[in-house]
Amino acid sequence: MAETKVAAAAAGPVEEERSKTVVVVGVDDSEHSYSALEWAVRYVATASEATELVVVHAKQGSSSVFTMGGAAVAADVSGYVEEDLRKKADEVIEKARSLCVANSVEGVVEVMDGQPGNVICNAVEKHGADILVVGSQGYGAIRRAFLGSVSDYCAHNANCSVMIVKQPKIKK
Repeated sequence: MAETKVAAAAAGPVEEERSKTVVVVGVDDSEHSYSALEWAVRYVATASEATELVVVHAKQGSSSVFTMGGAAVAADVSGYVEEDLRKKADEVIEKARSLCVANSVEGVVEVMDGQPGNVICNAVEKHGADILVVGSQGYGAIRRAFLGSVSDYCAHNANCSVMIVKQPKIKK
């Protein structure tokens, strides 16, 4: 027994036990992300009162939408696009809140500007997440290579365990 205590003391201060498990869920306007949120609510957040649920949505800026047309077109249209992106973010968050309320789960909901993978991984860091839950679009290797995959990015870059929730296959 004494050796264990000495070794622990020599290693430095002992980290205090956290009282809650932090679960971060990334959501967008896809059914895949809502399936991930449902999974988190059903299997993690309602399993224990010692769980903190953080729902994160990445709102991309209007500059990420423009690829052609130059600065003049971007300036004219930017305000409309920004308003549309804000409305879409509000809809996503409202649906996520409704899902939580329907399951009697309280959670923190955040909208952050930026690329989805970066925003979600930053939220993991910010909240000290124990697990990240994201949905999977189910892209094949070729589509994923061209379009990228938020779930793949998070699996490789998040500093916690990552649960990728897939949609159930439809039986014919």
